[in-house]
Amino acid sequence: MILEGNQRGGAKDLALHLLKDENDHVDVYELRGFISNNLTSALNEAYAVSKGTRAKQFLYSLSLNPPKEENVSTETFLKAIERAEQTLGLDNQPRAIVFHEKDGRRHCHAVWSRTDVQEMKAIPLPHTKRKLKTLSKDLYRENNWTMPKGFIDAKERDPRNFTHGQWQQAKRIGKDPRDIKTALQDSWAISDNQQSLKAALKEQGYTLAKGDRCSFVAIDHRCEVYSLGKKWLGVSVKDIKTKITDEQSLPSVDEAKQQIAQEMQTTLSKLQEQKAQEVKIRLAENAAKRKQLITQQSRERQIQKQRQDERQQRETQIRQQRFNTGLRGLLDRVSGRYKQLKEKNEQEAYQSAKRDQQERDNLIFEHLQQRRRLDIRQERIKTLDAGRQRTLSEDKQQYRDIQSGKREVANFQDQMRQNQPRQPERLKQTFTEKATPQPQNNTRQSAVDKFKAQLKQRRDRGPRRER
Repeated sequence: MILEGNQRGGAKDLALHLLKDENDHVDVYELRGFISNNLTSALNEAYAVSKGTRAKQFLYSLSLNPPKEENVSTETFLKAIERAEQTLGLDNQPRAIVFHEKDGRRHCHAVWSRTDVQEMKAIPLPHTKRKLKTLSKDLYRENNWTMPKGFIDAKERDPRNFTHGQWQQAKRIGKDPRDIKTALQDSWAISDNQQSLKAALKEQGYTLAKGDRCSFVAIDHRCEVYSLGKKWLGVSVKDIKTKITDEQSLPSVDEAKQQIAQEMQTTLSKLQEQKAQEVKIRLAENAAKRKQLITQQSRERQIQKQRQDERQQRETQIRQQRFNTGLRGLLDRVSGRYKQLKEKNEQEAYQSAKRDQQERDNLIFEHLQQRRRLDIRQERIKTLDAGRQRTLSEDKQQYRDIQSGKREVANFQDQMRQNQPRQPERLKQTFTEKATPQPQNNTRQSAVDKFKAQLKQRRDRGPRRER
């Protein structure tokens, strides 16, 4: 797990931060070495003790973040905290431990008082970053967790800590030249004059314009120019001029491109707003489900705590009834039976506490898994939306470049190829194996060999004699 620590003051601010209700669940697990029984008062108590020294940063705060996909038990957290305490030299100092659950992850915070009350000075903490990094690597190895790339090679460190891959859909499919030719010829066939030809081309996604070298052209939504003549329409320019009688009313190629670019930017902006609104609704639905789930989980934890408290009370009463009272109790103390019963009760109490903690951990892991499903869905929605918004912004940028003259045509196919994920080697190997012809069946091969042997025997005997 990743360990991050720092020296600090501000006891009240730290306590409020650790108790924030923005977390799904907050559990103040331990307050050791404090008179107070709540977190805010305990940290203020550490501040009051530090007034006897000149230390301004009288606390040391440590966060313990395990891998997101791992279910880490409370015992593992506590062992890591103990090792960190020994590594930092904060043994037996007043300590607070708080568990947080948020976004399908469970992490922990530990806070120590740095004030040594025997010598009334702050305990020095040199090289904490290096010590914690070494301990963190050991924890990853010991628990067989996948170590972050940043621990292996500092150049590959990702400060955003993304764990999921980027998803992107292909936004368009390239048009077949035969489809383009069919669309242009259909528009020509159903039109009688210039206005009807212009409207027919518009319905197919083309704009009629004057060509620079050719007489007339059609321009598609990518600002690709198609000359209207023998190549695409199968008619001569002379025939085209019989329908297009007012050539001066048509825009030039540059003017048509400017108009298309402006219209496409408006269309893409509307698409962005529409997609953003859809995502907002889906995220709100997911947040409502999450809130409902957290309420249900809190209720389940309260029920579990109540049941464990009642069971603990019954078990304590049963253990207490084992002791005799009066004269028999005195004889038990003399004979040593009292000591044996006491040790037995202590062992059973320890096992009961361990059992209860395991039950709480199991419920926590189950709740984490439930919330992770919602978190994964939310992350998928955000990732897909980010991909759509990015590609739409890139498309708008292409049209802005066309308006400014930086490019002639919007090339979406190259953009798709750049963003297309590479095929994994395992899949390539599978496809290669499938394409490789398999050897023939042994039975079939033996039949072929037998047939060849018979042909050879006939050739050896020569042609058959005529009767």
